[in-house]
Amino acid sequence: MRVITGSAKGRRLETLLGDEVRPTTDKIKEAVFSIIQFQIQGRKFLDLFAGSGQMGIEALSRGASEAVFVDNRKQAVSIIKKNLNTTKLEDNAKVLNADSIDFLSMQSDKFDIAFLDPPYNKGILQKSLELLPQIMKKSGVIICENPVDEQLPKELEVFILDRQYRYGKIKITIYKHKEFI
Repeated sequence: MRVITGSAKGRRLETLLGDEVRPTTDKIKEAVFSIIQFQIQGRKFLDLFAGSGQMGIEALSRGASEAVFVDNRKQAVSIIKKNLNTTKLEDNAKVLNADSIDFLSMQSDKFDIAFLDPPYNKGILQKSLELLPQIMKKSGVIICENPVDEQLPKELEVFILDRQYRYGKIKITIYKHKEFI
């Protein structure tokens, strides 16, 4: 796993080990950042279910002003901090060892971009999506990585399902505020 482009281009990132880990592939990461390429510069990025932190690190490398990494596993938090140190991007990062639902329930900051890649088919994505609109800026974008057979809502309050992209067994789902579609 590596940073694709930007200030940390080419830097290798560590990842968690184990059967429950499925890092976002470079192909999907490239696709996601191609979709939002003109919306990253100077924006605040949320990497929920951060794992290794690769999506937030890619956003910082491409010019995001800040990235917040949230994961409930201490091992993940440790690897995210290590990867931020390796890429020299820790100054604009905040790493939290927290449950996603608790984080979303208590959060008052607003985000421009949120990336969600939770454990598949456990209902966690749907629960998170219910709370997410409250912490998104009106011009914000919500991006979900999920299996193609998992159904997601067409509307999240004022955020509407804009597009879906299929990559084999994976689907990227994009939500935008209804005034920006």
